[in-house]
Amino acid sequence: MPASRFTQTGNYRTRYAQDQTIFATSAEQLSLIVLVLLLLALPLVLPKTLLRDVNLIMIYAVAVIGLNITTGYTGLINIGQAAFMGVGAYATALAATRLNLPFFLAIPLGGVAAALIGTFVGLPSLRLKYLYLAIATLAFQIIFEWTVGHLPVLQQGGAISLPTVQVFGLRDTFLNHNRFWYYLILPVLVLMALLWRNVLRTKHGRALIAVRDNDRAAAAMGINPGMAKLTAFLLGSFYAGIAGGLFAYFQKAVVIEDYGLHVSIQLLAMAIVGGLGSLPGAFLGPLFIVTLDRVMESASRWLGSLNLFPEGVDVATALRPLAFGLAIVLFLMFEPRGLANWWRLLRTYFKKWPYKF
Repeated sequence: MPASRFTQTGNYRTRYAQDQTIFATSAEQLSLIVLVLLLLALPLVLPKTLLRDVNLIMIYAVAVIGLNITTGYTGLINIGQAAFMGVGAYATALAATRLNLPFFLAIPLGGVAAALIGTFVGLPSLRLKYLYLAIATLAFQIIFEWTVGHLPVLQQGGAISLPTVQVFGLRDTFLNHNRFWYYLILPVLVLMALLWRNVLRTKHGRALIAVRDNDRAAAAMGINPGMAKLTAFLLGSFYAGIAGGLFAYFQKAVVIEDYGLHVSIQLLAMAIVGGLGSLPGAFLGPLFIVTLDRVMESASRWLGSLNLFPEGVDVATALRPLAFGLAIVLFLMFEPRGLANWWRLLRTYFKKWPYKF
């Protein structure tokens, strides 16, 4: 007998429309509603410092969803995601300061600008694959940093201040800066996640996965691999541009150092640790990396207070990159599917509890 709508013990889908549903059971819908309610109440109990980290995690999650679209779902290695964030951030800053557009128009404009640039950067993917494509995206990252550093309109990479955001006449000092932006970033993250989840159910989303698995087989089935790759770069860079605009407003300024190569490597690490080709991984990866960074920062201060190292030695400079690189290596060796696989195993356990799986 098929399981009820509230629980699910197997795959009982008999129609194509059933396979296109976002939620398989009512329990999944209920769990999402409960999660959203808990997230809405989270700023009321978190201190300001932790709430700032949560805001950064959500912004990075938007960028990692875009990186997952390009690399995880389509198989195109991208080492320039931070540059796309930078394009969105600078476009947002120019729209806000030169055109005097409000933030709810400036940020989407930054996403569109990043999407246009991303589509152009994706043109080499029509001919290049794997390491060669990775080098092409790395070249764009370097070109972006050089270009910004030599353009007077962008202050040669210096700080471009953004105006204070107002929502219904309330400034970001009404609730305090971190809490104000939490309630602005959270709906954007939920909207962007649902947008990609719906795209994934369409023929365009399935085409990206088919190209990732085997582009020749996809072409034999009538899919245009070139169009699918360009679509992946367009969507992935659009998400990065939105994340860059949010980050610019949250930081109240745009500085080139926030969109350097090290940030691209960090975003790629978040995608790998979270799990490539997985929507939950786009949230778990930033959560793990940002938490690891804060833990190593505290550990560095503690080790520095013990006076175990010679004077002038910055423990954090060595410890934080060491932990960062070690985490990537360990995940690649022992859990290449990332934290998303742990989440899948946990869900399977509760579905089959109290029986073993």
